[in-house]
Amino acid sequence: VQLVESGGGLVQSGGSLRLSCAASESIFNFNTMGWYRQAPGKQRELVAAITSGGHTNYKDSAKGRFTISRDNAKNTVYLQMNSLKPEDTAVYYCNAETIRVWGTQTYWGQGTQVTISS
Repeated sequence: VQLVESGGGLVQSGGSLRLSCAASESIFNFNTMGWYRQAPGKQRELVAAITSGGHTNYKDSAKGRFTISRDNAKNTVYLQMNSLKPEDTAVYYCNAETIRVWGTQTYWGQGTQVTISS
């Protein structure tokens, strides 16, 4: 399975970005897909997730600003980020998880840099 992120970049505070994560196979194969981020010197953290049934979950600081969505026909998950703040600066990673009999299988993309200038 390959997850390929795109859409990162440098924007000013208050701006918007849309991240895309294209999967190499049907995203129906995954129980959950999500976006994580990792800032320098910090642990990777969940930003938003969406289940195969369309249920969503957000980090508190992302609620009201970020929206996760999925296009099943394109095997792609998106993260629309609005009202961006300098503290949103991080490498953003796409994640996909499949529940197996033996546990949870996890896949990661290579990451895309998001930099917010003040």
